[in-house]
Amino acid sequence: MITRKDLIKKYIEFFKKKDHKEIENSSLIPKGDPTVLFTTAGMHPLVPYLLGQTHPQGKRLVNVQRCLRTDDIDEVGDEGHSTFFEMLGNWSLGDYWKKEAIEMSYEFLTKELKIPKDKISVTCFKGDKDAQKDEESAKIWKDFGIKKIKFLGKEDNWWGPAELTGPCGPDTEMFVNGFEIWNDVFMQYNKDKKGKFNPASQKNVDTGMGVERTLAILNGLNDNYMTDAFNPIIEKIESLSRKKYKGNEKAMRIIADHIKASTFLISDGVSPSNKEQGYVLRRLLRRAIRHGKGLGLENFAGIIANEVFEIYDDYFPACKKKESEESKDIREKILDEIDQEEKNFNKTLENGLNKFKDMIKGKKILSGKDAFLLYQSYGFPLEITKELAKENKIKLDEKSFYKEFEEHQKLSQTAAEGKFRSGLADHSEATTKLHTAHHLLLASLRKILGNEVLQRGSNITPERLRLDFSFSRKLTDEEIKNVESLVNEQIKRSLPVTIEQKSPSQAIKEGALGVFGDKYGDIVSVYTVGNFSKEICTGPHVKNTKELGHFKILKEEASSAGVRRIKAVLE
Repeated sequence: MITRKDLIKKYIEFFKKKDHKEIENSSLIPKGDPTVLFTTAGMHPLVPYLLGQTHPQGKRLVNVQRCLRTDDIDEVGDEGHSTFFEMLGNWSLGDYWKKEAIEMSYEFLTKELKIPKDKISVTCFKGDKDAQKDEESAKIWKDFGIKKIKFLGKEDNWWGPAELTGPCGPDTEMFVNGFEIWNDVFMQYNKDKKGKFNPASQKNVDTGMGVERTLAILNGLNDNYMTDAFNPIIEKIESLSRKKYKGNEKAMRIIADHIKASTFLISDGVSPSNKEQGYVLRRLLRRAIRHGKGLGLENFAGIIANEVFEIYDDYFPACKKKESEESKDIREKILDEIDQEEKNFNKTLENGLNKFKDMIKGKKILSGKDAFLLYQSYGFPLEITKELAKENKIKLDEKSFYKEFEEHQKLSQTAAEGKFRSGLADHSEATTKLHTAHHLLLASLRKILGNEVLQRGSNITPERLRLDFSFSRKLTDEEIKNVESLVNEQIKRSLPVTIEQKSPSQAIKEGALGVFGDKYGDIVSVYTVGNFSKEICTGPHVKNTKELGHFKILKEEASSAGVRRIKAVLE
């Protein structure tokens, strides 16, 4: 059997021989320009470089990236879907183009993975009013002897732009015996505000190969959960439940995927809560716990998480088995968070399920008021109630649920529905300004409150910034006022914003802040704001603080234990 580690090693080493530099496997929580909740693809951390910024490690890059996509949560349970996955990718940032990219893809598939070329088929973009037919890619494939080539439209063979404007282009997908294994995206256009597709000034290649799906294909499996990326977890669930996988596939897959995803989210600094990333984590854990209960499992989630550590012992520091003090602390934190969430949910799960059964007796619709009661009193995320309603063929009045909800507290509807934008982040002028203000805010907090303040999470939209930071208590009104004033003082000073490329050790030695637990490459970008702030970051930023306007803190509140949250705007 070809293992997960075998595949990753083959891929990375192959592209290193083709002059690619291996880059870091970034956190699931985007850093630098966090306008989305999660890292959804290998290209996600590369957004600034796809837009033209020079990457410190060059124009040819390769890595394996841990990813999380929440739009598939409801699909998890079949043999192919998962929320957490690893993505292999290689990139050309204005360097090689279609011929070289396809040639390397073909060579890796046929020579490294030993796939006969008669089992390979491909698709290419058929062209439309916006862009021409991709005859170039098709000809390259034909020259390699690939006979099964199909032309498809934008819905199948086109990527982007992620926003209304930006880089985009045709892609060519590779299939083995009818199963998609790899995708090469050619970013050769730039869509403008008028909807016109113009030739891009920098042409990029962005590729993606899902580890789990590829393992299944290579090992002749039709179930991703039978690969070594999942199978040890499935076997542990079988052992704990004394039930076989066959006949219980859906429940076991949900448990395996959701606890794996939860383990990585906690390792990247997320705690269960009713807001944004924390809400998704809570949703994943509680869905896993509910399905575990259906298999007769009790107090099992932490035991499953230990299997995740075993499978992914090559990750540092998140899940490394090595018994250093640091890794022990991280392991204990992950297990404590999981065990506590399971205990909390177990207290009300049985009562909540009984209450649900009472609510639907003789009814065809579950009211929003009842759904909110399950949420507020029994800790049922809306998605669990929706799932229960679907299983019992009952409709849910979701609209009235939100009306009930808004009377008590606000929850991100984006998080509630699990619809998070993927791909290129928003690099609008407003977001760029807020991101620079984010640096000033963190530096100001450290100067006012002390160096115990470290970034624990952030989210930036064109409307506002949000910073989560380590601090043990609520800020006083005077402290909030002082922080706000200090930020505005730096804006008035018209401080220049500069960028330098350094080694991580040199950057940290010079006082640059980084996100705790991040694994950096050999060279990093360091942004300095005058003599006030210095951070390891990937942008985007303004050139001078005088561009920012007036900074105002809207709210300061608790995010989780030992973590505070500030929301702020530029006026």
